[in-house]
Amino acid sequence: MSAHDFINRVQVHFDRLGADLLGQLTAGEELTLNLNAEETLFVRFNGNRVRQNTDVEQSSLSLRLQSRGRTVEKSRTLTGNFESDQAALTRLLEHCRQEVLVLPVDPHQVPIENNGSSSEEFRGALLAPEQVVPAVVGPAEGCDLAGLYAGGTVVRGNQNSKGQRHWFATETFFLDYSIYNGPQAAKGSYAGSHWNAADWAANLGRTKTLLQLLSKPRQNVQPGAYRTYLAPRALSDLVGMMGWNALSASAWKQGRSPFKKLAEKELSLSPMLNVDENFGLGLTPRFNSLGEVSATTLPLIERGALSSMLVSSRTAKEYGLLANGAADGEGPRALDVRPGSLREADILQELGTGLYLSNLHYLNWSDPVSARVTGMTRYACFWVEAGEIVGPIKDLRWDESLYSALGSKLMALTDHAEIDPAVDTYFHRALGGSRTPGALIDGFTFTL
Repeated sequence: MSAHDFINRVQVHFDRLGADLLGQLTAGEELTLNLNAEETLFVRFNGNRVRQNTDVEQSSLSLRLQSRGRTVEKSRTLTGNFESDQAALTRLLEHCRQEVLVLPVDPHQVPIENNGSSSEEFRGALLAPEQVVPAVVGPAEGCDLAGLYAGGTVVRGNQNSKGQRHWFATETFFLDYSIYNGPQAAKGSYAGSHWNAADWAANLGRTKTLLQLLSKPRQNVQPGAYRTYLAPRALSDLVGMMGWNALSASAWKQGRSPFKKLAEKELSLSPMLNVDENFGLGLTPRFNSLGEVSATTLPLIERGALSSMLVSSRTAKEYGLLANGAADGEGPRALDVRPGSLREADILQELGTGLYLSNLHYLNWSDPVSARVTGMTRYACFWVEAGEIVGPIKDLRWDESLYSALGSKLMALTDHAEIDPAVDTYFHRALGGSRTPGALIDGFTFTL
């Protein structure tokens, strides 16, 4: 089935179900519907051969009923058969009504409103199912490649009883992979909306180079502070911590935000740092579950100073703030760190002597009050001397404040940036991600 056919079929089904459910409402009831649907080919590789493949088509619908100052939300999967889904959703609506009767009144309930209508479809040029395996394994012949390819169409829809209607569909793929040399591994990812054989070959070539460098003698790096280069994927991991309450307006008002001192202008980050919520990347819809539409670009950090926090309508009502279309969790959905001026060819020379980190993992706040983060190095990470890679390092634990790493210690950002898409496939294929450059940081702190 073509993406066009899938999108049209899902949209027709959503419209019919929506008209039926909204027509069942009684006086004093308001309803919001959110659709989540996908048609995705999953292929898992091991040893550069197919280990598992499957094609998943699924959709679900959530109902958010408001009545008597109370809100109930329930969801269920859809079969695609109108009569079957109609009957199941009618029962689900009745369950919502029963639950409304026993809930306390919500003092911060956000009323259902008509936030307008929108429709965005991002069409891609993906590999046909029969092309995926040869396109991946052919260039990787001779490599011990393991990873997951997921590609297809993802749909989000929203409508409510006030007449609001939003629609988003996108065709994308990602190949999240590693190549191995015995116990050593270098990690790579290739993602987008248009598969390009030359781009995949170049991507794989860079990962092969990292793997070859892992064969150099292992370097014993002691705990301490070192000049460090974070490749774009590593910086994406680091700035991803901003989604853990740092940019949440409700967390700030409750005293839980690691960026509390940034919000209250007690501290600042580097003037080189500019961060936006950028829906122009096409990674995720601009509308949230309430159907509120964010601006295409929302500046979050400008020249190291906080420009805006993410404010949901519920937080706005509770604390007297101005909402800006944030989702309930008030985390960034399309984080975009603007690049700097460091050329890729100059990275090692500017690093001089220090550490080159391709990936980070196991990140967590070690001291949220000071925005201090801890984590581990991962995959292809190297010791560099006089601008030359000497050899790989053992995994190191690091502990560093964002106020330092992205503030006084930030030396440069690269002039190129890379998209790091969400690759979660729990329950359904995730949308969202980030775009980040690489970062050169002076005195990054390693503790173990």
